Amino acid sequence: MITAFDKRLLNIIQMDLPLVKSPFAILAEKLDTEETIVIERLGALKEQGFIRRMGPFFDSAKLGYVSTLVALEVTEKQVSQVARKINSYYGVTHNYEREGELNLWFTLLSPNLADQDEILDIIRKLDGVVRFINLPSVQKFKVNVQFSLS
Repeated sequence: MITAFDKRLLNIIQMDLPLVKSPFAILAEKLDTEETIVIERLGALKEQGFIRRMGPFFDSAKLGYVSTLVALEVTEKQVSQVARKINSYYGVTHNYEREGELNLWFTLLSPNLADQDEILDIIRKLDGVVRFINLPSVQKFKVNVQFSLS
């Protein structure tokens, strides 16, 4: 159950999470409540799946990282197993199943091409992987999405 308070909290944290020592205390002031309530509600919202991740986004290319989008054709029986293996890599930022022949797509950030190639070589050889297409990042487009909860 998501409350009106939860919606206000979610609206604020999407774009205005303070970068201070005690950000939840600042949020509590904005929401006219206590810091412990903010922390408790954020924990509950994460547990319920309303929050997937809280943290900063960095310009990975400026930090020297390389990125790629990979499309896989995976046998239906092996999709879950292959997805779990892919998710075990720290640099995987997205992994999702799609309809069609290329039914599993993921993005991978790596500190360098050698690390990226090593991970992709392992994934390419997983049981159930029929086809593997590597689509390295050539130009980055960043879309800022904010969900307005009312």
